[in-house]
Amino acid sequence: MPEATPLQLVEAASKAGFDYGGMWVDVESWTAKTTREVRAALRETGLPLLDVEVVWIKPGGLDPDHIRIVDIGIELGARNILCVSSDPDAGATRDKLAALMEHASGSDIRINLEFGMFAEVKTIRQATDILRQIDSPLAALLVDALHWRRSGGTLPDIAAIPPEWISYAQLCDARDPGADPNDPVAILDEAVDDRVALGRGDLPLRPLADMLPPNLPIAVEERSRALRDNFPDLNARAAELLRTSRAWMDGSIA
Repeated sequence: MPEATPLQLVEAASKAGFDYGGMWVDVESWTAKTTREVRAALRETGLPLLDVEVVWIKPGGLDPDHIRIVDIGIELGARNILCVSSDPDAGATRDKLAALMEHASGSDIRINLEFGMFAEVKTIRQATDILRQIDSPLAALLVDALHWRRSGGTLPDIAAIPPEWISYAQLCDARDPGADPNDPVAILDEAVDDRVALGRGDLPLRPLADMLPPNLPIAVEERSRALRDNFPDLNARAAELLRTSRAWMDGSIA
């Protein structure tokens, strides 16, 4: 729902009947008033936030806006912060993630590193190597089904993740062979426009889900041009997303 306001995101998730919501924080437009309004809406609807995104780590020092996003997540009671890195220096990525975790110490929020071919931390093994160097109970590794598949991830890679690192996961489906892993434009286009409903594509979702801890919260990351075009109304779009996702999770879609 890239066109939705923060309050519309809360409304759509709540009206559809999701167990959790997710929140995109645009630091350019987000104000203290936004935080107050979103917090009030979450309280009124009873909707908890599964995650807040996105902390996009880039070369250079720790970005004050990233500290701000973590603070917003904590104020909103979110369970997770989603981070990706475009810094080619793995050590610098590690240090900035560790600083975010240190800043969030004393809270219950988890700082999740997501990997993908669109970023500099491209694979699950790269992400694992970075997190192993950070000694923090807030460290977490976020698996997105599409990025895991396109970066050559395997089921043994999932099995090797320390269980304490898995705070939630992002599921979607997509058609194989999908984007060329050597074409960054195609990779990004697929990620933001060409995902499909759970069970409607070719990703090995059942085996992947079977490897995840039981009762793990799941974010459905179905960024889809077709979904946006066919359901321009945000509440109808959320309802359709929940319908197809529940059908797959209940086993009525293979």
